[in-house]
Amino acid sequence: MPASGTHCFGCGPDNSNGLRLQFTIDTDGDGTISSTATTRIAAQYEGPPGFVHGGIIATLLDEAMSKVNRPLQVIAMTRHMEIDYLRPIPLETTLMIQGHHIRRDGRKLFNAAQIVDADGHVLAKAKGVFVIVDPALIAERAQRLKAPLEVTSSPA
Repeated sequence: MPASGTHCFGCGPDNSNGLRLQFTIDTDGDGTISSTATTRIAAQYEGPPGFVHGGIIATLLDEAMSKVNRPLQVIAMTRHMEIDYLRPIPLETTLMIQGHHIRRDGRKLFNAAQIVDADGHVLAKAKGVFVIVDPALIAERAQRLKAPLEVTSSPA
């Protein structure tokens, strides 16, 4: 499986505008896979005054769910995500982001995640479906995006 991009908005260490999340991945002998990260969301990601923007919350949950795909040695992309925003999430507070793998059905991976505050309150939770993709197909499409645009002119 190829290494993940270092410019990922959620976890890439080389993205100066990103969240730079660092997850710990745990696997148990019974097949349980989980991911955990601790973070504090800076004011630049504000939505309502004093609180985290909903799109950033979605990103946190998506990252936690995507990380549990790694031990499966696959590349998978988010197909569907369902979020419950349970409580407003304050900026600049310690948050625990937790993800876990639920099951696999062919190319579909079913995962879940939650964001918990320091007092143990669940602030947001999500369920997601990820689809396994062919790494060669991803590389091919990336190459096409890097290719110069071919400009053709129509006859006048």
